[in-house]
Amino acid sequence: MHCAELSDRDFRRFSALVYGKCGIELHAGKKALVRARLSKRLRERGFESFRAYYQFVTKDDSGDELVRMLDAISTNLTSFFREERHFDFLKKTVFPSWMAGNGRYQRIRVWSAGCSSGEEPYSLAICMKEYFGDFLPNDTKILATDISTQVLARARSGIYAGERLDKIPAAMLRKYFQKGYGNQEGNFRVKQPVRDMISFQRLNLMEPFCFQDPFAFIFCRNVMIYFNKQTQEELVNKFYDCLADGGYLIIGHSESLTGIANGFRYVQPTIYQKEGKRGTHGIRS
Repeated sequence: MHCAELSDRDFRRFSALVYGKCGIELHAGKKALVRARLSKRLRERGFESFRAYYQFVTKDDSGDELVRMLDAISTNLTSFFREERHFDFLKKTVFPSWMAGNGRYQRIRVWSAGCSSGEEPYSLAICMKEYFGDFLPNDTKILATDISTQVLARARSGIYAGERLDKIPAAMLRKYFQKGYGNQEGNFRVKQPVRDMISFQRLNLMEPFCFQDPFAFIFCRNVMIYFNKQTQEELVNKFYDCLADGGYLIIGHSESLTGIANGFRYVQPTIYQKEGKRGTHGIRS
């Protein structure tokens, strides 16, 4: 089957659909990327044109193909302990404040929003285990969400090729990963105690949030770069309402809240703190 051409009109249709469903902006410079990533879906489903595929996606009442289309479009680039200074901030500022809290932090909730294939939430879990050791509260949970079902499946497996773990010290690798053998030769799997700390769930950040407990901090790194300012502002303020007082929002190195109306206090580049109280939209303190 030949590779179909993506007309400007069809590209605009897909761009509007993606923006309306998950807030990702696909400008003209993304046309080649969209064509390349959706061509595989056309081949797998037997469609001759992007127009026919678009009509199928928009008329599919189950929504299954829409999810698969968004899977194909969403970009997933991550690594273990990426942007190391964020983990240094946790160890030097956030975690010591928990230790000094004299039991106030016995129920810790953390959110990795846009977790991709899982390296970020696993890095957070390992960082917390390394810092607290036996003093880590038993009721410590990391919520890890992404819009892509494909990357979430990889994340849940906890299996990574050895070259993805190059930056992890050997002692830490032995402590938190199992070496693969046989058909898993060259791979490593995150050990069960680390995996048990994390709950992977599909979540569209454009949808309303309904969480029972406030979060101590939220990592949402290199996600908002795909949104326009209005969508960024709405999302940032939803994050604000999901954080405990004194909690932190940590964003990517190429992102900033400059020009976005919000209630956060600037701490340092890419790190912001919630101070004071606003409506919690059903969040239980």
